Amino acid sequence: MTAALDALEARLGYRFGDRQKLAQALVHRSAGDRRGGDNERLEFLGDRVLGLAVADLLFHAFPDEPEGGLSRRSTALVRKEALADVAVDWQLTDHMILAPSERVSGGETNPAILADAVEAVIGAVFEDGGFEAASALVHRFWNARIESVRAAPRDAKTALQEWSQAKGLGLPIYREVARTGPPHAPSFVVEVTVAPHLPVRADGRSKRAAEQEAAAGLLTQVQDWNP
Repeated sequence: MTAALDALEARLGYRFGDRQKLAQALVHRSAGDRRGGDNERLEFLGDRVLGLAVADLLFHAFPDEPEGGLSRRSTALVRKEALADVAVDWQLTDHMILAPSERVSGGETNPAILADAVEAVIGAVFEDGGFEAASALVHRFWNARIESVRAAPRDAKTALQEWSQAKGLGLPIYREVARTGPPHAPSFVVEVTVAPHLPVRADGRSKRAAEQEAAAGLLTQVQDWNP
């Protein structure tokens, strides 16, 4: 375990003063009861730290960009698929602790679980070394991803509305179908419908994020969607 965490710290470029924080960041809630804690609280913290660090990164990378463009770039950089890519860079699947049932069902490759683990690691770095250390970590691994948002991504909800109205199909209809997770870090499942097409569901940390994901999913179904 010690050698494995040594390797992970080397990939992160950060050495923990209290390595237990890193160890806890790797425990999925499915295994938390047996091991005395999971990563949900660190995930909650890391989500906020990541948002601030990415906002700071974008603010300085695009000094003339208005708020709307910065917001769309931020959304693209912190969506679960982007965080899952970072998890691959960090090789987190080699270190994550999940219940056997979760692992059998493919949990270690589930983008949502990988994204949560990335946020938990960022939260652990913040707890161990403060915002400067956590921000430095984010800058190391998100700087290269800035190129992917050099052109401001399109807003999926706006694009879907424009598409549906152009086709004479009316406005998209959004409906919250579920809310899961602990009160301090809920996850929302939203369904979007544009008749006569089949509805699409997606999840997110907020209703707005879930709506964006659902809109992008429906656009992918009906056209070549390229945000």
